[in-house]
Amino acid sequence: MGRWEPNARGRLEQAALELYGERGFDQTTVADIADRAGLTERTFFRHFADKREVLFHGQNALRDACVAAIAEAPDSAAPIDAVASALDAFAAALEGRREHARRRQAVIAANPGLQERELLKLATLAAAMSEALSRRGVPEHAASLAAETGIGVFKIAFARWITEPAERRLAELVRESLDQLRTVTAGGQAVTGSR
Repeated sequence: MGRWEPNARGRLEQAALELYGERGFDQTTVADIADRAGLTERTFFRHFADKREVLFHGQNALRDACVAAIAEAPDSAAPIDAVASALDAFAAALEGRREHARRRQAVIAANPGLQERELLKLATLAAAMSEALSRRGVPEHAASLAAETGIGVFKIAFARWITEPAERRLAELVRESLDQLRTVTAGGQAVTGSR
């Protein structure tokens, strides 16, 4: 095998998702993943710390994009609107990866340990968004409420994005979910046809 392998990370990620889907997460080894990708275990460990990280890599970049979006929101933006900017950044990072997201989520849903890791990822993201809101002068409790609400909105929109047959953009579903939240909290009824 040559020293340089084009798109090794992508090949490893693809191989891992295939194997996790076929065999299950626990029954798949790093050696299996590397072999399926046509690479070595050493190459795997140059890209990922362990087989879980295939599913969770990029978390820091995602967090940074969300925090930056909150920081760049107009000064006049309400906390939930600043969070909406962060959710737009989150959605943009996933755009074009719907099938990957579906497969990834199926693996996570089948494994309690991975579900826990996913919840930790979302909690970490909510904490980072809350801190970014606090730096904008939003009181701590309001910042936490807006950030946690934003994560809840994202989870609902994401679930729709990966399960609904219509090919709608994630950002559109996030905005629709935020609008539904505003309607519900204003005392109105949820938008017709929503889940």
